[in-house]
Amino acid sequence: MAPLWMLFASFLFAAMGATVKLASSLYSTSEIVMYRGFIGALLLFPMIRLQGGSFKTPFPKEHLWRSVVGVVSLWMWFYAIAKLPLATAVTLNYMAPIWLATYMFFIGWWRGRGLPEWPLALAIAMSFVGVTLVLRPAVETHEWVGGLVAIGSSVIAAMAYMQVRRLGQMGEPEYRVVFYFSVTMGLAGLVGSLLGNGVNTFRPQSWHGMGLLLAIAASGLFAQIAMTRAYRIGKVLVVANLQYTGIVFSSLWGMVLWGDVFDWHVWLGMGVILVSGIAATFYNTTRTARGAVVKETDPIASE
Repeated sequence: MAPLWMLFASFLFAAMGATVKLASSLYSTSEIVMYRGFIGALLLFPMIRLQGGSFKTPFPKEHLWRSVVGVVSLWMWFYAIAKLPLATAVTLNYMAPIWLATYMFFIGWWRGRGLPEWPLALAIAMSFVGVTLVLRPAVETHEWVGGLVAIGSSVIAAMAYMQVRRLGQMGEPEYRVVFYFSVTMGLAGLVGSLLGNGVNTFRPQSWHGMGLLLAIAASGLFAQIAMTRAYRIGKVLVVANLQYTGIVFSSLWGMVLWGDVFDWHVWLGMGVILVSGIAATFYNTTRTARGAVVKETDPIASE
């Protein structure tokens, strides 16, 4: 059942990306972040209370740092989704495992922990070749800023994943991490919306817009629940690699909703990043078993 749960989670994460892109024509990135956070927290609150969960935490500073880093990453990713084809933005965001593997690779080399693992170095190098291929259309159409923002989002997401892992090692339950992240997301989005839109932030909503906002929050929340269950009952390496099906689902959403058509070099770049990401995931997982710095597996930093 674990693979099915992960496939379902990947589908929902891709659906969230699609609804974010649809909503970007109606709302600013700040507004989408705000509603994503507040609606997600409102949906999660009764679920936590019904299960007898507690919101009290002995690690407020750690939660704040994780939430701030995660919000910045998510904010950048939502911005990139609005500017780029959906599959391109999702593929670049899935580079977070590559950055973690790169970090561990150089830390291991710097500390003299044996010979560098050159197959991993090759996978890391090939991932950047894949990025070059994927970004080529964005550069040609002067959308390179969105591409750089997506890459930056994946770098910051890697930092957020490490902090999530640290909180887990400190004994914090996942629901508490997600809840405080959602609240912080909502507050940050509110501040950004007020600074950018002023009183227009509270303008009347259309049913269409409210439906999109609810879909963003619900798909992100239930995707994370499905992903959490997949990791709890399944084999980590198998489940982690299945998360890359999100690239396939995002490509399908893009073709159906926006008629996205990619040249062969873009598909090749996506494939290279996918294979490199799987290799990095394998590396991260095996290093985790040996007690090294580890990778958190949530691709959207909370979502």
